[in-house]
Amino acid sequence: MVFAHSKMAMAVACLAFSVAPVTATTYSMVKEYYGSSFFDAWTFYNYYDNLTNGDVTYVSAQNASAYQLAYVDTTTNHAIIKVDNTSTVVYDNKRNSVRITSDDSFAVGSLWVADLYHTPYGCSVWPAWWSQAAIWPQGGEIDTFEGINTNTQNQMSLHTETGCTAIGQNQTSTLVASTNCSYAANEDQGCIVTDPSTNSYGAGFASSGGGAFVTEMASTGINIWFFPRSEIPSSLSSNASTIDTSTFGIPVGNWPSTGCNISQFFEPQNLIFDITLCGDWADGASWNSTCSGICYNNWVMGNGTDYDNAYFEVSYVRVFSTEGTNTVVSSTTAGSPASTASGSTSSSSSSSPSAGLPHGGFWMTATVLAVIGLVSSAFFTLA
Repeated sequence: MVFAHSKMAMAVACLAFSVAPVTATTYSMVKEYYGSSFFDAWTFYNYYDNLTNGDVTYVSAQNASAYQLAYVDTTTNHAIIKVDNTSTVVYDNKRNSVRITSDDSFAVGSLWVADLYHTPYGCSVWPAWWSQAAIWPQGGEIDTFEGINTNTQNQMSLHTETGCTAIGQNQTSTLVASTNCSYAANEDQGCIVTDPSTNSYGAGFASSGGGAFVTEMASTGINIWFFPRSEIPSSLSSNASTIDTSTFGIPVGNWPSTGCNISQFFEPQNLIFDITLCGDWADGASWNSTCSGICYNNWVMGNGTDYDNAYFEVSYVRVFSTEGTNTVVSSTTAGSPASTASGSTSSSSSSSPSAGLPHGGFWMTATVLAVIGLVSSAFFTLA
């Protein structure tokens, strides 16, 4: 019987930790942010950073344009999103920066691409390209690009309600810091995967010409790909209106539905660019191992030249829906009964969470039944 128990335990373990396949899907473009109209469909936060305790004031659209903190470079048609690097900040004041949130949100079955030539970096700098639902944490959060200070590798993560875990990840990265995605666990660090490439963040990203980040939010799982400039697939570089994820290869980060029912834990996502300074993470435990002095006093204060590299340069953002569908949730209809979600917490839209079984009821039930079947088979074979 001891041997039988060991065989049963092994069967259960194999089921729980087997690698889930990444499903290839064809997507069609439904939304594009590009060129002179890039900023037309975003909401500017227009308030100080009361979310991550950073030492910035996120300016309004009017001031962002007037101060040249958010504008389209007419020579390249690229959108620039930056920290103020020209003003002198005195003690007890904050430095101006930008946080923008897409007016529309995008439901499960969506994929979005951000082609970036430059991303912010430097001591005290905390940039992010990410998404979240109207209600957090119930609707989930996907951090596609994030880092702090002098980091050289991009950090990706999910943040959800309790019950979502990363199991059987099929990805190129072996740098997994945590697998519990719950906001209530480990001080809300989320389930983290780090890109091993030093071209994925910081000075290395900029010197290699940047690259493209692809985020897929499918019912089968969430995937993130990063392609350095020289390796961007032709379907992206050629601006194709339809893309096939089978051409992308294995993602650098993968969170399959085997441990997290995506449709349960993720509601339509609003896309977000932001750059804060210091704050909970950049001025946290790792500060002294990466930068010198006091974050606010020695970096935020002063003439701002330390922030010459604290900017996003965005060629485009494109959103795709599973072929034959439209996953765009318009900000003008988000409050209607037929809608599943709405705009971000920084916009005026609102909604209620999607209905469904708690904590991925379907997949949890299916997994339990599969385990019972395996255990029963092993038991009767050995009996």
